[in-house]
Amino acid sequence: MWIMVSGPYRSGAATAEARARNLAELSRAALALFRAGHVPVIGVHLALPLIEVAGEAAFDEIMMPLSRRLVERCDACLRIGGPSQGADEETTLFRASGRPVYARLEEVPGAR
Repeated sequence: MWIMVSGPYRSGAATAEARARNLAELSRAALALFRAGHVPVIGVHLALPLIEVAGEAAFDEIMMPLSRRLVERCDACLRIGGPSQGADEETTLFRASGRPVYARLEEVPGAR
């Protein structure tokens, strides 16, 4: 399955170091999904290079619109981490379309 890993990036992360920790947490979950035979996708990984080129002022223009488009392409979502309005929006979109949202890695078929 193509599984979107959804969780906080900027939420609760006031510093670049905190955002890097959040991104590392998303990446660790993605690696576990990959090792379980899935194709993990992280919206932040796709958006950040575009934001870097466009400038930080384009963050809101790019981040969630790209993530919403990504939701349309994925089979399921793994929601990790703490509070995040963006991640909550992503999971709402998955549920509204009848696709699964997993709250723990162990719930994903083939993952432990």
